[in-house]
Amino acid sequence: MKKIVLFLSILILSTSSFSQILDPVKWSTSVEKISDSEYDLIIQATIEEGWHLYSQDVPEDGPIPTTFTFEKNDTYELVGATSEEEGHTVFDNVFEMKIKYFENKAVFKQRIKKLSENTLNIQGELEFMVCDDESCLPPTFVDLEFQVPGKENASVDFNKKETKEAVKVTELKKSNKSSNKSLLTIFIIAFFSGFAALLTPCVFPMIPMTVSFFTKQSKSKSAGIKNAIIYGLSIVIIYVLLGIFVSAVFGADALNALSTNVWFNIIFFLLLVVFAVSFLGAFEITLPSSWGTKVDAQADKGGVVGIFFMALALAIVSFSCTGPIVGTLLVEAAAGGNQIGPIVGMLGFSLALAIPFALFAAFPGWLNSLPKSGGWLNTVKVVLGFLELALAFKFLSNADLVLDLHWLEREVFLAIWIAIFGALAFYLFGKIQLPHDSPITHISVGRLTLGLITLSFTIYMIPGLWGAPLNLISAFPPPQHYAESPYGVGFSKIGTGEVNHGDIPDGAHLMAPHDILAFNDYDLGLAYAKKVNKPVMLDFTGKACVNCRKMEQNVWPKDKILPILKNDVVLISLYVDDKRKLPEGENIDSKLRPGKKLKYIGQKWSEFQAIKYGTNAQPFYVLMNHNEENLNEPTAYTPNVDEYYAWLKEGISEFNKIDFN
Repeated sequence: MKKIVLFLSILILSTSSFSQILDPVKWSTSVEKISDSEYDLIIQATIEEGWHLYSQDVPEDGPIPTTFTFEKNDTYELVGATSEEEGHTVFDNVFEMKIKYFENKAVFKQRIKKLSENTLNIQGELEFMVCDDESCLPPTFVDLEFQVPGKENASVDFNKKETKEAVKVTELKKSNKSSNKSLLTIFIIAFFSGFAALLTPCVFPMIPMTVSFFTKQSKSKSAGIKNAIIYGLSIVIIYVLLGIFVSAVFGADALNALSTNVWFNIIFFLLLVVFAVSFLGAFEITLPSSWGTKVDAQADKGGVVGIFFMALALAIVSFSCTGPIVGTLLVEAAAGGNQIGPIVGMLGFSLALAIPFALFAAFPGWLNSLPKSGGWLNTVKVVLGFLELALAFKFLSNADLVLDLHWLEREVFLAIWIAIFGALAFYLFGKIQLPHDSPITHISVGRLTLGLITLSFTIYMIPGLWGAPLNLISAFPPPQHYAESPYGVGFSKIGTGEVNHGDIPDGAHLMAPHDILAFNDYDLGLAYAKKVNKPVMLDFTGKACVNCRKMEQNVWPKDKILPILKNDVVLISLYVDDKRKLPEGENIDSKLRPGKKLKYIGQKWSEFQAIKYGTNAQPFYVLMNHNEENLNEPTAYTPNVDEYYAWLKEGISEFNKIDFN
């Protein structure tokens, strides 16, 4: 047991360090001979765990695609376009489109035809962009070089050369905080699901039977406690082995693909509907009876092996109740894309199931405090059926989002959930009866309480049909933009905080939907800040920056933040992935890539951020005075509203101390 607790602690608490300048992709090039005249130029990316590299084919208004250019000359010609591997295609809620990306490794190939018998030195350039769950890096350029052998060294089929980026950076160890958080969530949900399974008609009545067995078989109290512990550990081992099997069969990449694959989401939807209908009483899902007979025979042998098979018998006999719960947990854990998710899920589920059995077997006197079996057990089962039915539509919604069908838009999804939880409330109040329910003469206080909670939740969801954000369940329905009325019926503006900018100054715009005055030009924004005597807030951002959108959608609109952004600072948003070309005559020599010139506005801001602030991740926020000096320490992604508010107030307070006379 100590080892299990230690293992779980490591899963939950492990973290690692990280540095500011990030370099998550290493590139290498090689040449492969196809025929006497044709060769493949191979470009391979090795991507650190947790990061993803975008494909060459990205929809308009999406993130920056990976692009390759090759210097043209009369010694070779390109054959077709640069090819790439399959990758992962997902629906991105930020960009509202399907986007293809690569994880861990990506290989690109460009076929060429030699027009000369001499050795060729082919030069090229690569532009790419990478993101993780916390930040996106600005577009980066890499010089490519290939040597294609001629007749004088025809025996050489290929060569390989490491290609390093111009900006030298330290090695990065990615943080696993978000991964640990999701694993903890899986464990907690699974743990409570195990307790729910304990209260089903297939499992609960087996507690006294199991205790009776151990009481009769054990020669002493200490032997009984020992056997009970072995029995509990056997339950844990059986279910954890199931989790290990699922993880081993699919692997990390496959589990990640499951979460976004249309057909798997549809299969999960159908599977959960079957589980739900089973729990509601239409039929029972059982394993072949011969399995139970064979396991029972092994359990009669006694000893540690016999106890283990007795635990296995529990798993088989109770499958009609635990099977749908276990199946749902495995589906949810697999959909998270984390390879050890199913293992952690089964650990949590089995611990909750095993602990009561082991405790009651060790201390049989506690049995007197247990409620008697009865119709309430079937009620628990039916409630779980309604919950599984509601969860099923989340997977159907995922498939609809990926296909962009707009069949299950936010209003439709919420209407279905309102109907499901409304029906559950009526069931708990005794107004609906299902096949295996006992006749109801009255309802208990506990059932009434649960019914009132369910009814309250149902009423809470109703305003969502008219645009309410429903923050309590924001992870389940489609995003607000994926709706018939994206901002609600009769909606015009979001946010609080009055401001009077008069005429919008040159180079500024009102940032929708909150009407924050913002500049995209550094010099114009700084000049305006001096004119109105306000501090500058630099917002290093990107069109492809996921966490930038999270800050703008979830933190900036808050009541204590929005008035500050609208009234107390001058916002200058500098997009590091702005692909507009620099004005003619403003081509700047790159300080990070000597001999190269900056072509795009985004490159200018990216170099500015890297050189002045020593970081290349977004979002990145700086509060500065009119002399372009920092008012406090810059900050990055800060989802905690209070922390972000304190950072803003600290910088503004420092600005107000300055005497500009």
